[in-house]
Amino acid sequence: MERRILGLLAGLALATGAAAADSYTLDPSHTYPSWEVWHLGISKFRGKFTKSEGKVTLDPANNTGHILVTIDPASVASGHEKLDQHLKTEDFFHVERYPEIRFESTALRFTSGVLTGVDGNLTMLGVTRPVTLKVQSFRCTEHFRLKKEVCGAEATTTIKRSDFGMTYALPLVGDEVTLNIEVEGFKD
Repeated sequence: MERRILGLLAGLALATGAAAADSYTLDPSHTYPSWEVWHLGISKFRGKFTKSEGKVTLDPANNTGHILVTIDPASVASGHEKLDQHLKTEDFFHVERYPEIRFESTALRFTSGVLTGVDGNLTMLGVTRPVTLKVQSFRCTEHFRLKKEVCGAEATTTIKRSDFGMTYALPLVGDEVTLNIEVEGFKD
């Protein structure tokens, strides 16, 4: 009898934990993965990717979740058309051979129920490396028009592009690249 009660309680705990997780689909029109890198050691050069998609599952009560984001590197936009074309070549993103940049979380960190950090793997140019994102802001609210929960976050990390095999123009164009990720996602 005791075993059945413990089994029932364990099943209830699992069901309650599963019900506490919420899933979100990133809104591509309000999600902006961007980057900045030093140029000639005197100024920062910035750009962004205009096409990305992703799914986020959050369970702050249990300090768990999962994030999967894919970026189309062919959507790179620096504000300079000629440079954008060069960034798509084998010197940089080699979009014909590697049509996707992918980030998948391995662990989420919460402080008082608020997402504050994400560990995961970034895959670019066929190379996968661990990265840690610092979540600088995370907020949820009801969308004023759609009457649906929407969450937004800003996260940052710094990578070395050479770790992914992107070595063109080193050291004239810096090796360290700061990634800034602005996202919004609607609850499914």
